[in-house]
Amino acid sequence: MVATPTKQEYRLQNLSCASCAAKFEKNVKAIPEVEDAQVNFGASKITVVGNISVNQIEEAGAFDGIKVSQSAVRTVEKSTPFYRKKENILAGISLFFVILGYLFVSMQGETNPIPIAMFIIAILVGGIGIFKTGFRNLARFEFDMKTLMTIAIIGAAIIGEWEEAAVVVFLFAVSEALEAYSMDKARQSIRGLMDIAPPTAIIKRAHGEHFHELELPTEDIEIGDILLVKPGQKIAMDGIVISGLSAVNQAAITGESIPVNKTVNDEVFAGTLNEEGALEVRVTKRVEDTTIAKIIHLVEEAQAEKAPSQQFVDRFAKYYTPAIIIVAFLVAVIPPLFIGDWQHWIYQGLAVLVVGCPCALVVSTPVAIVTAIGNAARQGVLIKGGIHLEQLGHIEAVAFDKTGTLTEGQPAVTDIVTMDGWSEEYVLQLVAAVEKQSQHPLAKAILNRLHDKNLPELVPTEFQSVTGKGAFATVDQQIIYVGSMKWVSTLAFIDKNIENQVKKLQEQGKTVVAAVSKSQLIGLIGIADQLRHESKDVLQKLNALKVKHMVMLTGDAEPTAKAIATSLQVTDVRAGLLPEEKLMAIKDLRAQFGAVAMVGDGVNDAPALATANVGIAMGGAGTDAALETADIALMGDDLTKLPYTIGLSRKTLRIIKENIIFALALKLIALLLVIPGWLTLWIAIFADMGATLLVVFNSLRLIKAKK
Repeated sequence: MVATPTKQEYRLQNLSCASCAAKFEKNVKAIPEVEDAQVNFGASKITVVGNISVNQIEEAGAFDGIKVSQSAVRTVEKSTPFYRKKENILAGISLFFVILGYLFVSMQGETNPIPIAMFIIAILVGGIGIFKTGFRNLARFEFDMKTLMTIAIIGAAIIGEWEEAAVVVFLFAVSEALEAYSMDKARQSIRGLMDIAPPTAIIKRAHGEHFHELELPTEDIEIGDILLVKPGQKIAMDGIVISGLSAVNQAAITGESIPVNKTVNDEVFAGTLNEEGALEVRVTKRVEDTTIAKIIHLVEEAQAEKAPSQQFVDRFAKYYTPAIIIVAFLVAVIPPLFIGDWQHWIYQGLAVLVVGCPCALVVSTPVAIVTAIGNAARQGVLIKGGIHLEQLGHIEAVAFDKTGTLTEGQPAVTDIVTMDGWSEEYVLQLVAAVEKQSQHPLAKAILNRLHDKNLPELVPTEFQSVTGKGAFATVDQQIIYVGSMKWVSTLAFIDKNIENQVKKLQEQGKTVVAAVSKSQLIGLIGIADQLRHESKDVLQKLNALKVKHMVMLTGDAEPTAKAIATSLQVTDVRAGLLPEEKLMAIKDLRAQFGAVAMVGDGVNDAPALATANVGIAMGGAGTDAALETADIALMGDDLTKLPYTIGLSRKTLRIIKENIIFALALKLIALLLVIPGWLTLWIAIFADMGATLLVVFNSLRLIKAKK
């Protein structure tokens, strides 16, 4: 019986360059037992469909010293100092012999065997890795940058340019070392996320009639286990607090800078820091299902998904390398047929090969994308792919859901209007006593106001609900009726002045609850969903970012929607919309403005979020719907992250464009030097190395992009 192929993820070490990643993927795919394989260069992972061992995968990556481990196993990567890495030691030895060679040249001349021997040793020591790969590629007619370098170095040696060949070997080794270092720096954004949650935790398990405390790896902790968290410790698993009270710093997950108070029945996340009290937490998810595990997985998947600019660069590079080889051959062969001097033009052709290495072009986009997505994750913004990061930079219009996005999503008491002889506090107590039996959100708002004022609750008796109208009960020896104005107007006389007050409150988008005692109106309570305190500032920042149009979409009635829109200075408001009507509104906006982002809560806005060019969900932490529905999730339910994310996206786009221009312009300038015959191997390697370093360090500026 043939085993069914399995899909496995593996983590990789020593994956240093994009072309090496492509070759490694090709080698793994060539293994007979493998049906498919995909390397995620940004996250340093490979996904394999097939029944193979770690050793087989390592053999496929032996050309670059790639080490492989199971994705589920938490490995501690040993940080090898820069000066102790094998390739850097060889580069240092190569430099030593280059310097010796130049010293002997100054004393004995260029043609003396001793300096030539020094340069040959420098070439062999520094270029051993290049030649191994280069010769293997030549035998298979595979042309990457190491193949081009091998041809150029051997060609330079054949025509007697020993010293330049030695310097080129050293400089190329330096270039590779710096590229590996910078890529590792970019990947630290993911490694930092993986280190947020502790690898072990103390749990309490029932053993017969007694409980035992055990310290276990998080992989062995089961749902229902009780996690013991001391002050100053990180919480290892997602769960619900069953005992204790503490402030928990959730910055690692949500980006919130202020600790959140947690008590019994509150949810806590793996990787957050318990600051003050001791907590007991019942585990609700296995380690691979925790919020931080989902974030890491989605960020790694995001880095694997190529942005449009990266897809363009990959296609371009595919034709660019063969074109450079043809140009180099023509430079070496055509001019000597007419003007002679074969050695000079062969040398020029070799220099074209070196300057034409596509390394800088290939890394121009992925380093920027990896760095930006990692930075956003640390700030509490989950971007689910380079394509979404790039699209966000082109956004012309933003549509906002109202409830829970621009507003708090929780109604609150805004006004208490009382009749003569009745105090605000007493009316509030009477109304709250009647509403205590109700589950309606408006009732909850009234009770919250009572508790905020620290007023004692009155005890109701003989409570009765009147469907669609309100309720009544006996409170403090009197029957109190609480409900809509329409119902209350049948129980008590409402004069013109009161009608005007009610109308004014309703025009402000407030729901009015009225109270009656003994056929007399005693008070009005205005209730409204409260604006987020940051909403106005966020919209102003979006204006400053030159977002052309902002619109509010809501299912609320028009007076309420217009009142909120007026306070936010939003001119386009569309009220009374069902979910499918929100979807149509997004389609209209796309037709009018092109690129549109939709910001919503990720649940009832799912159709609109999916239809927009970029769907942005609020409150991603612990909300599976938000993580799954949207292209971008604001983990801390923090609207202020929206301008930051759009700004980051635009900065990333700008840096990618700069990178492509840098990479091509430097190479073009160097290639133009062929016309007067001024291009040397030195200039070629400096142009190639310079372009690569410019691109990489320009991309790493995104590490410091702040909110």
